[in-house]
Amino acid sequence: MLVGNKTNATQSEKPMSAKISFTEKFSFGLGDFASGLVFNVVTMFLVFYYTDFVGMNAGVIGTIILFSRIFDGITDVVMGVIVDRTKSKHGKARPWLLWMAGPFAICAIILFSVPDSSNVIQVVYIIITYNLMNTIYTAINIPYGVINALATQDQYERSLLNIFRFTLSTISTVIISFAVLPLIQLFGGGQLGWTLTITILSILSIISFLICFRNTKERVKPAVQTEKNVPVLTAIKYLFQNKYWVMMLLLFLCAFTLVGLGGGLNVYYAKWILHDEAIIGPLTLAGAIPVLLGLLVIAPFIKRFGKRNTLIGGMAIGIIGGILIIFNPSSINLVLIGTAIKGLSNATALGTGFAMLADTIEYGEWKHGVRTEGLIYSAGSFGTKVGTGFGGALMGWLLSTSGYIGTATTQTDVTLNMIIFMFIYIPIIVGIIAIVILYFYKLDKEYPQIIADLEEMKTR
Repeated sequence: MLVGNKTNATQSEKPMSAKISFTEKFSFGLGDFASGLVFNVVTMFLVFYYTDFVGMNAGVIGTIILFSRIFDGITDVVMGVIVDRTKSKHGKARPWLLWMAGPFAICAIILFSVPDSSNVIQVVYIIITYNLMNTIYTAINIPYGVINALATQDQYERSLLNIFRFTLSTISTVIISFAVLPLIQLFGGGQLGWTLTITILSILSIISFLICFRNTKERVKPAVQTEKNVPVLTAIKYLFQNKYWVMMLLLFLCAFTLVGLGGGLNVYYAKWILHDEAIIGPLTLAGAIPVLLGLLVIAPFIKRFGKRNTLIGGMAIGIIGGILIIFNPSSINLVLIGTAIKGLSNATALGTGFAMLADTIEYGEWKHGVRTEGLIYSAGSFGTKVGTGFGGALMGWLLSTSGYIGTATTQTDVTLNMIIFMFIYIPIIVGIIAIVILYFYKLDKEYPQIIADLEEMKTR
């Protein structure tokens, strides 16, 4: 095996060692900021909007969300194939940000504009608009994620891109948690308030996506160049033979199940357990500030201990934060402290997850000789959407099973205990499952040799 042709490596400035400028890192992060301005509203307030504003049954909404997300998972695979086969002067991933930014914004406005009509018409409207929104989100989110893998093959630089991504994403979460409800009231409440608020956020989303498109670059090329497209079924077969991709898929499903559950559940927990809807802002901030601080300091830990070990430590911290809240679930101070501790856990997941997923691309290329960034990144989008969909559906089902009535002034003890169970115990259980999966993840140690082998292939 050739360890390295030094002359070649120096002359070609290979993407393996490509250093990314601050401007490009920040612009890449703006892509997830753009998504967050819209998708965080969906995650945090859509079920609340449907149940407490439109007046829909929580169980019906949960079922719609789950089946829509399962269908959306299929479109993820399709979109991954499309990205791999996209050829334009802007590359294979970046042009989709340009093409889909406008439709993404329009779909968000339509989603929160359920007509005042019969229950049947409202259900049909929700099914159509929710699925349309998810399809457009797929068309912009998978290509956006692929940019990380196309910018560089350097593991540390990928981690830094990931940190910028989720730092700005977390900032968007804070903005949404504090701004949405006040803006709705500022615009008079009611449907007009929802529509105007989403419109403003959607315009800001378009601007951020366009900045991301303009300032990012695609540098990485396959080790073996070919004009032929890999047959879809063959690519999918290789995908499921990529053991590390399968592990990351399971981890994404775990992580984003909690995102879908927790994002929508916070408003219910604040209203019924902490008895103050306004606490949703401080509650979100308590989780977000540690994420931001964690993302700022996580890079040295990744460099020293690797992404996998850093993530395992973070999962353990999150479990501790959940256990702390058990002592007094209705104590605002204790809930804020426990949420802050869990925020540090979230920082490790956000700072490592998509970078770890990017590394599975090289593993798949090394194992099968085929590089399929789009298809592999579909795991990230699939896990994001199916996970959040399952989390949202689980919340709707459990609320409905416990007898939750959105228009009621009080809730039963069964309902209140169910809200507490979802807020505290489910995240602990999922955290333990994630640690078990990570125990079998060894790619951090194998990656340098894999890159060396791929470089030898390029030389040959």
